[in-house]
Amino acid sequence: MTSDKANKKRGSHTHGFGAKKKHRGKGSKGGKGMGGSSKHNRSFIYAKDPGHFGKKGFTSLKERAKVINVFELAKFEGEVNLTEMGYGKLLGQGEISKPLKVKVLLCSPSAKEKVEKAGGQVITE
Repeated sequence: MTSDKANKKRGSHTHGFGAKKKHRGKGSKGGKGMGGSSKHNRSFIYAKDPGHFGKKGFTSLKERAKVINVFELAKFEGEVNLTEMGYGKLLGQGEISKPLKVKVLLCSPSAKEKVEKAGGQVITE
C-alpha cells in the first residue's frame, strides 16, 4: 500500500528530493565513520570535534628516573644497590617486612619510613 505522498508524486522524476543523486540512502552521506573528515566533511569535524586537527600541548624531553616500589624489594636479601641495577628512585607503594640496606639516588619520604620501620636502612647517594 502506498502513502498519499507517494501517490501525489507519481510522475515526478525525483519525488521532491532534488537532484537525481540525492536521497539514495547510506551512500549519500559522504563516507562511513570519520571518512572524508580531512576532505569534504571538514566543516562538520570543526563543529563537532574542534580539537581533532593539529597538536595540543608539548612533549617533555626531560628523562625520568626509572623507579621501583617498596613492595618490589621483598625479592632481595641483605644489601641492595639500586643505582647499579639502573633504578633512580625508590617509591613507597606497598609494604616490606624484612630489613634491607638500600642504596639509591633518590627516595620518597614514605619509602624511607617503611624501610626503616622494617629494621632496614636507606642510603641516598
